[in-house]
Amino acid sequence: MKFLQFKMGVSALAVSMALASGALAQDQINIGAFGADANQLDPHLSGGGQDRALFGYVFNSLTRFPPGSMDPTKIELDLATSIEGDDSGLVWTVKLRDDVDFHGGFGKLTADDVIFSLDRARNPETSAFASSFAAIEKIDRVDDHTITITLSERVPTFVGMLANPAGGFIISKKAVEELGDDLKAPMVGTGPFQFESYTPKVRTTLIANTDYFRGAPKIQKIDYRYIPSDNARELAFAAGEIDLFYGRREQDWVERVSEQYSDDLDVLIFSPSQSRMLHLNKTVAPLDDIRVRQAIAHAINRDEFQALIGQDITKQLFSPVPSGFLGQSVDVEQYEFDLDKAKQLLTDAGYPDGLTLTVPTTQIASLKLPFELIMEQMRRAGINLEVDFVDHRAWHALIRQDESPMVIYGAAPFPEADSFLSPFYASTSIVGTPTGQTNFSHCDVADEEIAAARVAADSEVQLKAWEEAQQKIMKELCVVPLFELEQVWAKRKSLNLGYELTGTLNLGPPITEATYFSE
Repeated sequence: MKFLQFKMGVSALAVSMALASGALAQDQINIGAFGADANQLDPHLSGGGQDRALFGYVFNSLTRFPPGSMDPTKIELDLATSIEGDDSGLVWTVKLRDDVDFHGGFGKLTADDVIFSLDRARNPETSAFASSFAAIEKIDRVDDHTITITLSERVPTFVGMLANPAGGFIISKKAVEELGDDLKAPMVGTGPFQFESYTPKVRTTLIANTDYFRGAPKIQKIDYRYIPSDNARELAFAAGEIDLFYGRREQDWVERVSEQYSDDLDVLIFSPSQSRMLHLNKTVAPLDDIRVRQAIAHAINRDEFQALIGQDITKQLFSPVPSGFLGQSVDVEQYEFDLDKAKQLLTDAGYPDGLTLTVPTTQIASLKLPFELIMEQMRRAGINLEVDFVDHRAWHALIRQDESPMVIYGAAPFPEADSFLSPFYASTSIVGTPTGQTNFSHCDVADEEIAAARVAADSEVQLKAWEEAQQKIMKELCVVPLFELEQVWAKRKSLNLGYELTGTLNLGPPITEATYFSE
Protein backbone atom coordinates (compact mmCIF):
# COMPACT_ATOMS: atom_id res chain seq x y z
CA MET A 1 0.00 0.00 0.00
CA LYS A 2 2.84 2.35 0.76
CA PHE A 3 4.28 1.49 -2.64
CA LEU A 4 1.01 2.48 -4.27
CA GLN A 5 0.87 5.71 -2.29
CA PHE A 6 4.44 6.51 -3.32
CA LYS A 7 3.66 5.86 -6.95
CA MET A 8 0.56 8.04 -6.78
CA GLY A 9 2.61 10.82 -5.24
CA VAL A 10 5.17 10.65 -8.01
CA SER A 11 2.40 10.65 -10.58
CA ALA A 12 0.74 13.68 -9.02
CA LEU A 13 4.08 15.48 -8.91
CA ALA A 14 4.72 14.65 -12.56
CA VAL A 15 1.30 15.95 -13.55
CA SER A 16 1.86 19.13 -11.55
CA MET A 17 5.23 19.70 -13.18
CA ALA A 18 3.83 18.93 -16.63
CA LEU A 19 0.99 21.38 -16.17
CA ALA A 20 3.39 24.05 -14.99
CA SER A 21 5.65 23.54 -17.99
CA GLY A 22 2.85 23.06 -20.52
CA ALA A 23 4.27 19.66 -21.45
CA LEU A 24 1.01 17.73 -21.28
CA ALA A 25 -0.29 16.89 -24.75
CA GLN A 26 -3.68 18.34 -25.65
CA ASP A 27 -6.48 15.76 -25.68
CA GLN A 28 -9.34 17.84 -27.16
CA ILE A 29 -9.48 18.93 -30.77
CA ASN A 30 -11.48 21.98 -31.81
CA ILE A 31 -12.57 21.99 -35.45
CA GLY A 32 -13.88 24.92 -37.51
CA ALA A 33 -16.32 23.56 -40.07
CA PHE A 34 -17.86 25.63 -42.86
CA GLY A 35 -21.58 26.29 -42.83
CA ALA A 36 -23.77 28.14 -40.34
CA ASP A 37 -25.20 24.91 -38.93
CA ALA A 38 -25.45 21.18 -39.39
CA ASN A 39 -27.46 20.25 -42.45
CA GLN A 40 -29.07 17.22 -40.83
CA LEU A 41 -27.53 14.92 -38.24
CA ASP A 42 -28.45 11.74 -40.07
CA PRO A 43 -25.82 9.92 -42.17
CA HIS A 44 -28.44 8.60 -44.59
CA LEU A 45 -30.21 11.90 -45.17
CA SER A 46 -27.54 14.58 -45.16
CA GLY A 47 -25.31 15.22 -48.14
CA GLY A 48 -24.04 18.48 -46.69
CA GLY A 49 -20.27 18.89 -46.75
CA GLN A 50 -20.30 20.27 -43.19
CA ASP A 51 -21.80 16.96 -41.99
CA ARG A 52 -19.73 14.47 -43.96
CA ALA A 53 -16.50 14.93 -42.01
CA LEU A 54 -18.37 14.67 -38.70
CA PHE A 55 -20.09 11.43 -39.74
CA GLY A 56 -16.70 9.93 -40.53
CA TYR A 57 -15.69 10.28 -36.88
CA VAL A 58 -18.82 8.51 -35.61
CA PHE A 59 -19.59 5.67 -38.01
CA ASN A 60 -18.12 2.64 -39.75
CA SER A 61 -19.12 0.88 -42.96
CA LEU A 62 -18.82 -2.74 -44.07
CA THR A 63 -15.73 -1.74 -46.06
CA ARG A 64 -13.68 1.44 -45.98
CA PHE A 65 -10.96 3.46 -47.62
CA PRO A 66 -7.87 3.52 -45.39
CA PRO A 67 -7.73 6.80 -43.44
CA GLY A 68 -6.35 9.55 -45.65
CA SER A 69 -6.92 7.68 -48.91
CA MET A 70 -9.64 7.52 -51.55
CA ASP A 71 -7.84 5.08 -53.82
CA PRO A 72 -10.50 2.51 -54.85
CA THR A 73 -7.81 -0.15 -55.33
CA LYS A 74 -7.01 0.02 -51.60
CA ILE A 75 -10.48 -0.49 -50.15
CA GLU A 76 -10.31 -2.73 -47.07
CA LEU A 77 -12.68 -4.54 -44.73
CA ASP A 78 -14.16 -2.50 -41.90
CA LEU A 79 -17.16 -4.02 -40.08
CA ALA A 80 -17.07 -7.01 -42.42
CA THR A 81 -14.59 -9.87 -42.06
CA SER A 82 -15.21 -11.25 -45.54
CA ILE A 83 -17.26 -10.43 -48.65
CA GLU A 84 -17.65 -13.08 -51.34
CA GLY A 85 -19.68 -12.97 -54.55
CA ASP A 86 -21.04 -15.89 -56.55
CA ASP A 87 -20.16 -16.50 -60.20
CA SER A 88 -23.01 -14.30 -61.41
CA GLY A 89 -21.77 -11.30 -59.39
CA LEU A 90 -25.33 -10.82 -58.16
CA VAL A 91 -25.34 -12.61 -54.81
CA TRP A 92 -22.86 -11.57 -52.13
CA THR A 93 -22.25 -13.14 -48.74
CA VAL A 94 -21.03 -10.77 -46.05
CA LYS A 95 -19.66 -11.94 -42.72
CA LEU A 96 -19.43 -9.46 -39.84
CA ARG A 97 -17.09 -8.83 -36.94
CA ASP A 98 -18.39 -10.15 -33.62
CA ASP A 99 -16.41 -7.76 -31.40
CA VAL A 100 -18.05 -4.43 -32.25
CA ASP A 101 -20.16 -2.44 -29.77
CA PHE A 102 -22.51 0.42 -30.54
CA HIS A 103 -22.12 3.64 -28.61
CA GLY A 104 -24.18 4.30 -25.50
CA GLY A 105 -24.85 0.72 -24.50
CA PHE A 106 -26.99 -0.13 -27.52
CA GLY A 107 -25.46 -3.58 -27.81
CA LYS A 108 -23.31 -5.55 -30.19
CA LEU A 109 -23.33 -5.08 -33.94
CA THR A 110 -25.42 -7.81 -35.60
CA ALA A 111 -26.79 -8.65 -39.02
CA ASP A 112 -30.05 -6.94 -38.03
CA ASP A 113 -28.28 -3.56 -37.76
CA VAL A 114 -26.63 -3.95 -41.15
CA ILE A 115 -29.88 -4.97 -42.85
CA PHE A 116 -31.70 -2.09 -41.16
CA SER A 117 -29.04 0.42 -42.24
CA LEU A 118 -28.79 -0.72 -45.86
CA ASP A 119 -32.58 -0.94 -46.20
CA ARG A 120 -32.74 2.61 -44.86
CA ALA A 121 -30.00 3.74 -47.27
CA ARG A 122 -31.83 2.38 -50.32
CA ASN A 123 -35.25 3.76 -49.38
CA PRO A 124 -35.92 7.18 -51.01
CA GLU A 125 -38.08 8.14 -48.05
CA THR A 126 -35.24 7.68 -45.56
CA SER A 127 -32.17 8.34 -47.67
CA ALA A 128 -30.73 11.05 -49.88
CA PHE A 129 -28.56 8.41 -51.52
CA ALA A 130 -31.15 5.81 -52.48
CA SER A 131 -30.16 5.88 -56.14
CA SER A 132 -26.63 4.75 -55.20
CA PHE A 133 -28.09 1.59 -53.64
CA ALA A 134 -30.85 0.98 -56.18
CA ALA A 135 -29.19 -2.19 -57.46
CA ILE A 136 -29.83 -3.95 -54.12
CA GLU A 137 -32.83 -6.20 -54.68
CA LYS A 138 -32.97 -7.80 -51.23
CA ILE A 139 -30.93 -8.48 -48.11
CA ASP A 140 -31.32 -11.72 -46.17
CA ARG A 141 -30.20 -12.63 -42.67
CA VAL A 142 -28.28 -15.91 -42.49
CA ASP A 143 -27.28 -15.70 -38.82
CA ASP A 144 -26.29 -13.06 -36.26
CA HIS A 145 -23.12 -12.21 -38.17
CA THR A 146 -23.85 -13.19 -41.77
CA ILE A 147 -26.05 -11.66 -44.47
CA THR A 148 -26.55 -12.16 -48.20
CA ILE A 149 -27.11 -9.21 -50.53
CA THR A 150 -28.83 -9.92 -53.85
CA LEU A 151 -28.42 -7.40 -56.66
CA SER A 152 -30.73 -6.79 -59.60
CA GLU A 153 -27.73 -6.05 -61.80
CA ARG A 154 -23.97 -6.20 -61.51
CA VAL A 155 -22.35 -3.25 -59.75
CA PRO A 156 -18.91 -2.32 -61.15
CA THR A 157 -17.32 -2.03 -57.70
CA PHE A 158 -19.68 -3.59 -55.17
CA VAL A 159 -17.24 -3.43 -52.26
CA GLY A 160 -16.73 0.23 -53.13
CA MET A 161 -20.45 0.90 -52.94
CA LEU A 162 -20.41 -0.47 -49.38
CA ALA A 163 -17.50 1.85 -48.50
CA ASN A 164 -19.23 4.98 -49.81
CA PRO A 165 -19.81 7.38 -46.88
CA ALA A 166 -22.74 8.79 -48.86
CA GLY A 167 -25.19 6.23 -47.47
CA GLY A 168 -22.93 3.35 -46.52
CA PHE A 169 -22.61 3.99 -42.77
CA ILE A 170 -24.07 1.45 -40.34
CA ILE A 171 -26.30 2.74 -37.55
CA SER A 172 -27.94 1.04 -34.55
CA LYS A 173 -31.39 -0.38 -35.25
CA LYS A 174 -32.13 -0.54 -31.52
CA ALA A 175 -31.23 3.13 -31.02
CA VAL A 176 -33.52 4.31 -33.83
CA GLU A 177 -36.40 2.17 -32.58
CA GLU A 178 -36.03 3.09 -28.92
CA LEU A 179 -35.15 6.78 -29.27
CA GLY A 180 -37.65 7.57 -32.01
CA ASP A 181 -37.59 11.27 -32.89
CA ASP A 182 -34.73 12.00 -30.51
CA LEU A 183 -31.94 13.85 -32.30
CA LYS A 184 -29.49 11.18 -31.13
CA ALA A 185 -31.41 8.28 -32.70
CA PRO A 186 -29.59 8.10 -36.07
CA MET A 187 -26.28 9.23 -34.54
CA VAL A 188 -25.47 6.01 -32.69
CA GLY A 189 -22.60 4.35 -34.51
CA THR A 190 -19.56 2.18 -33.85
CA GLY A 191 -16.76 4.62 -34.71
CA PRO A 192 -13.91 6.03 -32.60
CA PHE A 193 -16.05 8.94 -31.37
CA GLN A 194 -19.61 9.09 -30.10
CA PHE A 195 -22.24 11.81 -30.16
CA GLU A 196 -22.54 13.80 -26.94
CA SER A 197 -24.50 16.98 -27.73
CA TYR A 198 -25.63 19.42 -30.40
CA THR A 199 -26.20 23.15 -30.07
CA PRO A 200 -27.94 24.56 -33.17
CA LYS A 201 -25.79 26.97 -35.19
CA VAL A 202 -22.96 26.59 -32.68
CA ARG A 203 -21.44 23.11 -32.36
CA THR A 204 -21.71 19.34 -32.21
CA THR A 205 -19.68 17.69 -29.47
CA LEU A 206 -18.26 14.17 -29.63
CA ILE A 207 -16.41 12.17 -26.98
CA ALA A 208 -14.02 9.26 -27.31
CA ASN A 209 -15.43 5.76 -27.69
CA THR A 210 -13.09 3.98 -25.27
CA ASP A 211 -14.47 0.60 -26.40
CA TYR A 212 -13.66 1.17 -30.06
CA PHE A 213 -12.70 -2.15 -31.66
CA ARG A 214 -9.52 -0.71 -33.18
CA GLY A 215 -8.41 0.73 -29.84
CA ALA A 216 -9.31 3.68 -27.64
CA PRO A 217 -8.72 7.09 -29.29
CA LYS A 218 -5.89 9.28 -28.07
CA ILE A 219 -8.12 12.34 -28.50
CA GLN A 220 -10.78 12.47 -25.78
CA LYS A 221 -13.16 15.10 -27.17
CA ILE A 222 -14.05 16.80 -30.46
CA ASP A 223 -15.65 20.23 -30.46
CA TYR A 224 -17.02 20.60 -34.00
CA ARG A 225 -17.93 24.25 -34.46
CA TYR A 226 -20.05 25.76 -37.25
CA ILE A 227 -18.29 28.89 -38.50
CA PRO A 228 -19.64 30.04 -41.88
CA SER A 229 -17.15 32.88 -42.41
CA ASP A 230 -13.73 32.13 -43.88
CA ASN A 231 -12.27 35.09 -41.99
CA ALA A 232 -13.88 34.05 -38.71
CA ARG A 233 -12.39 30.56 -38.95
CA GLU A 234 -8.94 31.99 -39.58
CA LEU A 235 -9.25 34.45 -36.68
CA ALA A 236 -10.40 31.63 -34.39
CA PHE A 237 -7.26 29.69 -35.33
CA ALA A 238 -5.05 32.72 -34.71
CA ALA A 239 -6.66 33.14 -31.27
CA GLY A 240 -5.93 29.51 -30.40
CA GLU A 241 -9.63 28.59 -30.37
CA ILE A 242 -9.55 25.95 -33.12
CA ASP A 243 -6.91 23.46 -34.25
CA LEU A 244 -8.22 22.29 -37.61
CA PHE A 245 -10.41 24.21 -40.05
CA TYR A 246 -11.86 24.38 -43.52
CA GLY A 247 -9.74 26.77 -45.57
CA ARG A 248 -10.29 29.03 -48.53
CA ARG A 249 -9.81 27.40 -51.93
CA GLU A 250 -7.73 30.23 -53.33
CA GLN A 251 -4.02 30.35 -54.09
CA ASP A 252 -3.55 33.78 -52.50
CA TRP A 253 -5.05 32.55 -49.25
CA VAL A 254 -2.88 29.41 -49.21
CA GLU A 255 0.29 31.45 -49.72
CA ARG A 256 -0.64 34.15 -47.21
CA VAL A 257 -1.57 31.91 -44.27
CA SER A 258 1.40 29.62 -44.93
CA GLU A 259 3.68 32.62 -44.44
CA GLN A 260 1.70 34.48 -41.77
CA TYR A 261 1.34 31.46 -39.48
CA SER A 262 4.45 29.61 -40.59
CA ASP A 263 5.41 28.60 -37.03
CA ASP A 264 2.08 26.99 -36.20
CA LEU A 265 0.07 26.13 -39.33
CA ASP A 266 0.15 23.46 -42.01
CA VAL A 267 -2.05 23.85 -45.09
CA LEU A 268 -3.63 20.56 -46.18
CA ILE A 269 -4.43 20.17 -49.88
CA PHE A 270 -6.04 16.86 -50.81
CA SER A 271 -8.58 14.98 -52.92
CA PRO A 272 -11.33 14.60 -53.87
CA SER A 273 -10.88 17.27 -56.43
CA GLN A 274 -14.12 18.77 -57.58
CA SER A 275 -14.02 18.64 -61.35
CA ARG A 276 -15.07 21.59 -63.45
CA MET A 277 -16.38 20.64 -66.88
CA LEU A 278 -18.23 22.54 -69.57
CA HIS A 279 -21.10 20.42 -70.93
CA LEU A 280 -22.26 21.34 -74.46
CA ASN A 281 -25.82 20.55 -75.57
CA LYS A 282 -25.17 19.00 -78.93
CA THR A 283 -28.85 18.96 -79.91
CA VAL A 284 -29.37 22.74 -80.10
CA ALA A 285 -28.06 25.13 -82.75
CA PRO A 286 -25.35 26.17 -83.22
CA LEU A 287 -23.82 23.54 -80.89
CA ASP A 288 -25.35 20.77 -82.99
CA ASP A 289 -22.47 21.47 -85.41
CA ILE A 290 -19.40 19.69 -84.07
CA ARG A 291 -17.17 22.37 -85.60
CA VAL A 292 -18.69 24.91 -83.20
CA ARG A 293 -18.08 22.57 -80.27
CA GLN A 294 -14.51 22.09 -81.47
CA ALA A 295 -14.07 25.86 -81.69
CA ILE A 296 -15.19 26.21 -78.08
CA ALA A 297 -12.77 23.48 -77.00
CA HIS A 298 -9.81 25.08 -78.79
CA ALA A 299 -10.67 28.51 -77.30
CA ILE A 300 -10.21 27.15 -73.76
CA ASN A 301 -6.86 28.05 -72.18
CA ARG A 302 -6.40 25.86 -69.10
CA ASP A 303 -3.24 27.71 -68.07
CA GLU A 304 -5.38 30.75 -67.38
CA PHE A 305 -7.69 28.79 -65.08
CA GLN A 306 -4.70 27.67 -63.05
CA ALA A 307 -3.31 31.21 -62.95
CA LEU A 308 -6.69 32.57 -61.83
CA ILE A 309 -7.50 30.00 -59.16
CA GLY A 310 -4.08 28.70 -58.19
CA GLN A 311 -1.35 26.31 -59.27
CA ASP A 312 -1.26 24.48 -55.93
CA ILE A 313 -4.99 23.82 -55.67
CA THR A 314 -5.92 23.05 -59.27
CA LYS A 315 -5.01 20.43 -61.86
CA GLN A 316 -5.70 20.63 -65.59
CA LEU A 317 -8.25 18.11 -66.81
CA PHE A 318 -8.57 16.62 -70.30
CA SER A 319 -10.67 13.51 -69.68
CA PRO A 320 -14.46 13.28 -69.10
CA VAL A 321 -13.66 11.30 -65.93
CA PRO A 322 -11.61 12.97 -63.15
CA SER A 323 -8.06 11.95 -62.33
CA GLY A 324 -7.56 9.32 -59.68
CA PHE A 325 -10.84 7.60 -60.54
CA LEU A 326 -10.69 3.88 -61.23
CA GLY A 327 -11.06 3.53 -64.99
CA GLN A 328 -10.09 7.07 -65.99
CA SER A 329 -8.31 7.19 -69.34
CA VAL A 330 -6.00 9.94 -70.58
CA ASP A 331 -5.80 8.23 -73.96
CA VAL A 332 -8.54 10.44 -75.35
CA GLU A 333 -8.67 13.15 -77.99
CA GLN A 334 -7.35 16.37 -76.47
CA TYR A 335 -8.18 19.83 -77.78
CA GLU A 336 -5.22 22.06 -77.03
CA PHE A 337 -5.59 25.83 -76.81
CA ASP A 338 -5.37 27.26 -80.32
CA LEU A 339 -7.24 30.53 -80.87
CA ASP A 340 -6.54 30.69 -84.61
CA LYS A 341 -7.90 27.19 -85.07
CA ALA A 342 -11.00 28.09 -83.04
CA LYS A 343 -11.71 31.09 -85.30
CA GLN A 344 -11.16 29.03 -88.44
CA LEU A 345 -13.57 26.34 -87.22
CA LEU A 346 -16.24 28.99 -86.64
CA THR A 347 -15.67 30.30 -90.17
CA ASP A 348 -15.92 26.79 -91.59
CA ALA A 349 -19.19 26.33 -89.68
CA GLY A 350 -20.63 29.47 -91.28
CA TYR A 351 -19.89 32.01 -88.55
CA PRO A 352 -17.01 34.14 -89.91
CA ASP A 353 -18.22 37.08 -87.82
CA GLY A 354 -18.74 35.01 -84.71
CA LEU A 355 -21.93 34.02 -82.91
CA THR A 356 -23.93 34.76 -79.76
CA LEU A 357 -25.27 32.32 -77.17
CA THR A 358 -27.63 33.10 -74.29
CA VAL A 359 -26.60 31.17 -71.19
CA PRO A 360 -28.06 31.15 -67.66
CA THR A 361 -25.51 30.23 -65.02
CA THR A 362 -25.12 30.24 -61.26
CA GLN A 363 -24.12 33.08 -58.97
CA ILE A 364 -22.19 30.74 -56.65
CA ALA A 365 -18.57 31.92 -56.57
CA SER A 366 -16.88 28.56 -57.14
CA LEU A 367 -18.63 28.26 -60.53
CA LYS A 368 -19.20 31.92 -61.39
CA LEU A 369 -15.50 32.83 -61.29
CA PRO A 370 -14.38 30.19 -63.83
CA PHE A 371 -17.41 30.90 -66.01
CA GLU A 372 -16.46 34.56 -66.18
CA LEU A 373 -13.09 33.45 -67.53
CA ILE A 374 -14.87 31.21 -70.04
CA MET A 375 -16.82 34.27 -71.20
CA GLU A 376 -13.59 36.15 -71.83
CA GLN A 377 -11.93 33.22 -73.61
CA MET A 378 -14.97 32.75 -75.84
CA ARG A 379 -15.03 36.49 -76.65
CA ARG A 380 -11.48 36.28 -77.97
CA ALA A 381 -12.56 33.52 -80.34
CA GLY A 382 -15.63 35.44 -81.55
CA ILE A 383 -18.24 33.75 -79.37
CA ASN A 384 -20.32 36.21 -77.37
CA LEU A 385 -21.96 34.73 -74.28
CA GLU A 386 -24.95 36.71 -73.03
CA VAL A 387 -25.06 35.45 -69.46
CA ASP A 388 -27.80 35.69 -66.87
CA PHE A 389 -26.33 34.95 -63.43
CA VAL A 390 -29.14 33.46 -61.33
CA ASP A 391 -29.66 32.06 -57.85
CA HIS A 392 -27.94 28.69 -57.45
CA ARG A 393 -31.13 26.78 -56.69
CA ALA A 394 -32.96 28.40 -59.61
CA TRP A 395 -30.03 27.56 -61.89
CA HIS A 396 -30.20 23.89 -60.87
CA ALA A 397 -33.86 23.87 -61.86
CA LEU A 398 -33.13 25.54 -65.22
CA ILE A 399 -30.36 23.19 -66.28
CA ARG A 400 -32.46 20.15 -65.37
CA GLN A 401 -35.21 21.55 -67.56
CA ASP A 402 -32.76 21.71 -70.47
CA GLU A 403 -32.76 25.52 -70.52
CA SER A 404 -29.03 26.12 -71.11
CA PRO A 405 -26.87 25.31 -74.17
CA MET A 406 -23.75 25.05 -72.02
CA VAL A 407 -23.42 24.10 -68.37
CA ILE A 408 -20.38 24.41 -66.14
CA TYR A 409 -20.68 21.76 -63.47
CA GLY A 410 -18.68 20.40 -60.56
CA ALA A 411 -18.90 17.04 -58.85
CA ALA A 412 -16.90 14.76 -56.56
CA PRO A 413 -18.67 11.37 -56.50
CA PHE A 414 -17.36 7.90 -55.67
CA PRO A 415 -13.96 7.54 -57.43
CA GLU A 416 -14.69 5.08 -60.22
CA ALA A 417 -15.51 5.78 -63.84
CA ASP A 418 -19.13 4.66 -63.86
CA SER A 419 -20.08 7.24 -61.21
CA PHE A 420 -19.34 9.88 -63.87
CA LEU A 421 -20.11 8.05 -67.09
CA SER A 422 -23.63 6.88 -66.21
CA PRO A 423 -25.11 10.11 -64.79
CA PHE A 424 -23.34 12.51 -67.17
CA TYR A 425 -23.03 10.68 -70.50
CA ALA A 426 -25.54 7.79 -70.68
CA SER A 427 -28.64 8.59 -72.74
CA THR A 428 -30.86 7.32 -69.91
CA SER A 429 -29.60 10.29 -67.87
CA ILE A 430 -30.43 13.05 -70.39
CA VAL A 431 -32.05 15.97 -68.59
CA GLY A 432 -35.73 16.54 -69.20
CA THR A 433 -36.47 12.82 -69.52
CA PRO A 434 -38.19 10.59 -66.92
CA THR A 435 -34.85 9.03 -65.92
CA GLY A 436 -32.85 12.22 -66.38
CA GLN A 437 -29.93 13.01 -64.08
CA THR A 438 -27.09 15.28 -65.23
CA ASN A 439 -26.56 14.50 -68.91
CA PHE A 440 -26.74 18.16 -69.98
CA SER A 441 -25.05 17.51 -73.32
CA HIS A 442 -27.57 14.91 -74.57
CA CYS A 443 -24.59 12.62 -75.08
CA ASP A 444 -25.61 9.24 -76.50
CA VAL A 445 -22.52 7.89 -78.26
CA ALA A 446 -21.14 5.65 -75.50
CA ASP A 447 -24.24 3.85 -74.21
CA GLU A 448 -23.02 0.45 -75.33
CA GLU A 449 -19.64 0.78 -73.67
CA ILE A 450 -21.04 2.25 -70.44
CA ALA A 451 -23.54 -0.60 -70.17
CA ALA A 452 -20.93 -3.24 -71.02
CA ALA A 453 -18.58 -1.99 -68.29
CA ARG A 454 -21.37 -2.11 -65.72
CA VAL A 455 -21.97 -5.83 -66.24
CA ALA A 456 -18.41 -6.94 -67.06
CA ALA A 457 -17.19 -9.80 -64.91
CA ASP A 458 -13.57 -9.33 -65.96
CA SER A 459 -11.82 -6.18 -64.71
CA GLU A 460 -9.72 -5.84 -67.88
CA VAL A 461 -12.85 -5.97 -70.03
CA GLN A 462 -14.44 -3.37 -67.78
CA LEU A 463 -11.45 -1.02 -67.99
CA LYS A 464 -11.35 -1.37 -71.77
CA ALA A 465 -15.06 -0.53 -72.06
CA TRP A 466 -14.62 2.53 -69.83
CA GLU A 467 -11.69 3.71 -71.95
CA GLU A 468 -13.62 3.30 -75.19
CA ALA A 469 -16.56 5.20 -73.70
CA GLN A 470 -14.33 8.13 -72.77
CA GLN A 471 -12.74 8.14 -76.21
CA LYS A 472 -16.15 8.32 -77.91
CA ILE A 473 -17.37 11.07 -75.58
CA MET A 474 -14.34 13.24 -76.32
CA LYS A 475 -14.45 12.59 -80.05
CA GLU A 476 -18.10 13.69 -80.03
CA LEU A 477 -17.14 16.60 -77.75
CA CYS A 478 -20.07 16.26 -75.40
CA VAL A 479 -17.98 18.02 -72.77
CA VAL A 480 -14.90 20.20 -72.44
CA PRO A 481 -13.01 19.15 -69.28
CA LEU A 482 -11.42 22.21 -67.65
CA PHE A 483 -9.72 21.65 -64.30
CA GLU A 484 -10.00 20.04 -60.89
CA LEU A 485 -10.18 21.99 -57.64
CA GLU A 486 -8.66 20.36 -54.55
CA GLN A 487 -9.93 20.43 -50.95
CA VAL A 488 -8.15 22.94 -48.70
CA TRP A 489 -7.96 22.72 -44.90
CA ALA A 490 -5.42 23.94 -42.35
CA LYS A 491 -4.23 22.46 -39.07
CA ARG A 492 -2.03 23.27 -36.12
CA LYS A 493 1.46 21.82 -36.53
CA SER A 494 1.19 19.99 -33.22
CA LEU A 495 -1.80 18.02 -34.50
CA ASN A 496 -0.66 14.65 -35.84
CA LEU A 497 -3.36 13.04 -37.94
CA GLY A 498 -1.83 9.59 -37.59
CA TYR A 499 -1.78 8.83 -41.32
CA GLU A 500 -0.72 10.37 -44.63
CA LEU A 501 -3.52 12.50 -46.07
CA THR A 502 -3.93 12.28 -49.85
CA GLY A 503 -7.71 12.17 -50.03
CA THR A 504 -10.96 11.40 -48.22
CA LEU A 505 -14.53 11.06 -49.44
CA ASN A 506 -15.66 12.60 -46.16
CA LEU A 507 -14.31 15.94 -47.49
CA GLY A 508 -12.49 16.69 -44.23
CA PRO A 509 -9.41 15.12 -42.58
CA PRO A 510 -10.45 12.00 -40.64
CA ILE A 511 -9.92 12.08 -36.89
CA THR A 512 -9.15 8.49 -35.91
CA GLU A 513 -8.08 6.53 -32.88
CA ALA A 514 -4.47 7.27 -33.94
CA THR A 515 -4.81 11.08 -34.10
CA TYR A 516 -2.99 12.96 -31.35
CA PHE A 517 -1.27 16.20 -30.35
CA SER A 518 2.47 16.23 -29.84
CA GLU A 519 3.75 17.83 -26.66
